[in-house]
Amino acid sequence: MLTSLMLGLAVGLILALTGAGGGILAVPLLVFGTHIGVAQAGPIGLMAVGMAAALGAILGLRAGVVRYRAALLIAIAGMLFSPAGLWLAHRIDNRWLSVLFALVLLYVAFNTLRKARGWTGTAATPEERRPPCVRGLDTGRFIWIRPCARALALSGSFAGLLSGLLGVGGGFVMVPALQRYTDLAMQSAVATSLAVIALISLAGVASSAAGGALAWGIALPFSAGALAGMPGGRTLSARLSSPLLQTAFAAVSAAVAAGMIVKALR
Repeated sequence: MLTSLMLGLAVGLILALTGAGGGILAVPLLVFGTHIGVAQAGPIGLMAVGMAAALGAILGLRAGVVRYRAALLIAIAGMLFSPAGLWLAHRIDNRWLSVLFALVLLYVAFNTLRKARGWTGTAATPEERRPPCVRGLDTGRFIWIRPCARALALSGSFAGLLSGLLGVGGGFVMVPALQRYTDLAMQSAVATSLAVIALISLAGVASSAAGGALAWGIALPFSAGALAGMPGGRTLSARLSSPLLQTAFAAVSAAVAAGMIVKALR
């Protein structure tokens, strides 16, 4: 119990320092710290990340920056695919599930480092820059057309599948997707992503609990530790530069991914 609590504190610090996408480190910490498999650690990590995301989403709703209709559409699509990911997680050999998780973690590390270093691709044309989801000038709400709904639903489906399969909230999927497919400002994209993560995580945790796959003795102290660690992380993040935090997160993520691959293939 003490180990789970301390691991949760570490995850809470990471979440506050790096955002919801930092919750991807919850599962590796549980795997190394409590010696359980990825399939068992996934729902526990999802519970902690979901609780933290719910807190951020509530704050975003109070500030009026959550696009709740879009969040509901994305989350419903994610909820439909989350049980499929959970089903797959319990049928894939734990070694290969660990390798798959490590590859996703390496992708997140590279993407984070790319943002920290300001690496950009070729400039897009005005037509390419126009997303399918744009807001009306008079209402500030999305103009719902088929390409917009399709893009958001597909993004939610992918995030939901990953949440069930690997126990990740999907922040590293949803924020880039919202930036690519909508004209939302970064603050609104992050807040909307947190709402989606909270809802999808709730569905994943409920499915795991109903199937008896959630280890409450680890999950409860781990989640409590994550919430307790967030205030300290927020205080610390105010004193550190964003590029430095992103670079450090990328380095830690890459090292953890390498460790997971070595452990899985040993």
